[in-house]
Amino acid sequence: MRAEVLAVLPHDPKAFTQGLELDGDRLYEGTGLEGESSVREVDPQTARVEKKVDLPSPMFGEGVTVSGSTIWQLTWKDGVAIQRDKETLAEVKRVPYTGEGWGLCRDGQRLVMSDGTDKLTFRDPDTFDPIGEVRVRSGNDPVTQLNELECTANGVYANVWQTDTVVRIDPASGAVTASIDLAGLLSPAERAGADVLNGIAAVPGTDEFLVTGKLWPKMFRVKFVTAS
Repeated sequence: MRAEVLAVLPHDPKAFTQGLELDGDRLYEGTGLEGESSVREVDPQTARVEKKVDLPSPMFGEGVTVSGSTIWQLTWKDGVAIQRDKETLAEVKRVPYTGEGWGLCRDGQRLVMSDGTDKLTFRDPDTFDPIGEVRVRSGNDPVTQLNELECTANGVYANVWQTDTVVRIDPASGAVTASIDLAGLLSPAERAGADVLNGIAAVPGTDEFLVTGKLWPKMFRVKFVTAS
């Protein structure tokens, strides 16, 4: 599959994107890097930052997801998830976990978390306790480097780190059910100043997505279509 571009939107070229999620018409973005990590509410049409809370240094922010009236934000190697008030972005509590934190999304009544391996961990949306896991496979081969996640009714979409590929995963079995090639969204000049593809947010009520990357100057509204 490939991405059919429907619209090109602005994106903060200084945002090291780690998590991206649309909640109605509000876009929440988590960013990384030590001393530069944040969670922010962004106007998706203009890239204007409406609200922003920085993580205390040296925390390295990772994936974010909306869960009811709160937002969960992962950290990379700090071993802590931060629960925030969705309206103010203020910290509510911190919960420790083992291993690394990469991507996060909400799948019905549970959270889905990636850690850079082939494993997706299911977590309680209130306590963040682990409640299950699945290993991701394409055929018989493990699919590793699973990064930013987006949960949809059709499966869990995952950026594969250091590639231009997004895979769709059946969370029940871990099977990859589609592979989408997002190469070529940026021009060669734009790509030279940017980092990897990372950031996928389903547009509610449609089969469309917003996609971007770390330090990308643009965000794209796309549909995933069969490659011709």
